[in-house]
Amino acid sequence: MTGYEAELHNQAGCARRRGGFLSVAQHRSFRRAAAELGVTPSAISQAVRALETRVGAALFIRTTRSVGLTEAGARFLSRVKPAFEELVAASEVARDLGRRPAGLLRVTVPRAVVPILLEPLIASFCQAFPEVEVEIAASEELVDLPTKGFDAGVRMGQFIAADMVAVRLTPPFPLVVVGSPEYLRRQGRPERIDDLRQHACLRIRRSNGSIGPWSFVNGNKPIEATVSGPLIAYDFPTMLGAAVEDMGLAQVPEPIAAGPVKAGKLVHVLEPFAPSVFLYYPSRHQMMPKLRAFIDHVKSRSGATNKTRSHNGDKRTRGMKMR
Repeated sequence: MTGYEAELHNQAGCARRRGGFLSVAQHRSFRRAAAELGVTPSAISQAVRALETRVGAALFIRTTRSVGLTEAGARFLSRVKPAFEELVAASEVARDLGRRPAGLLRVTVPRAVVPILLEPLIASFCQAFPEVEVEIAASEELVDLPTKGFDAGVRMGQFIAADMVAVRLTPPFPLVVVGSPEYLRRQGRPERIDDLRQHACLRIRRSNGSIGPWSFVNGNKPIEATVSGPLIAYDFPTMLGAAVEDMGLAQVPEPIAAGPVKAGKLVHVLEPFAPSVFLYYPSRHQMMPKLRAFIDHVKSRSGATNKTRSHNGDKRTRGMKMR
């Protein structure tokens, strides 16, 4: 047993002893306390003695006919009872959240995904589960879910760590390489992936600190290209804005680039890469009902199944836990 596990075991023992103390103090009887707690009178007596040893003072006056509190016991009761009642109440609240979908569900998503994909899902989910409050953090920043207090996230496959459990939300979702007409006039248009070595490529930094490579398909084989350039960003809109300002090429989700491309501010180059968008979360174990309900709702509404995933178009499917 580790030191942490030993401390947890010790704290659990203290809680049981205090529960026994409170029951004896209420009934003024070891026998009635034992009956209430479903244990033997000797077990209650041992628990109280262990508590008295830990406290360093006698808490009860015992005779063959009655049980009473000492002064130390009365003072101990006045401080322990409210705290114990609060602990019981807190346990009930936590247990209630573990029984049914309720409470606050926090999800981090890229801004571009919210109107395209998530808004219809969130609206129908909130109608189906009115006791769940949904908080959407719209940001391209790649955050660590447990550290930042999120229940789940939505990202394209290549940005999700391999130890995450993921649910596919969409069929392959194009990632396009774009550049401004002025940049392409100055530097030329790349015709092959190898040509990117001669270009200024705008890059994104992942939540783990690494800089994301650019992903492509060469024939039927997914490949990653290590590129370089003048800018490293933490989100796609920043990269896109830099590309519009003639700083270099950017690889971004097609919906994000659609507006500038339609306006003539950006131009597609090379063949698009098509990953999928996933809902992901840290673990199947001890999953709260609110998250389980959201996952089931997403799966039923998205129309996406594991059959839609493509190893050719989505390198992320390899080694990732799929639901």
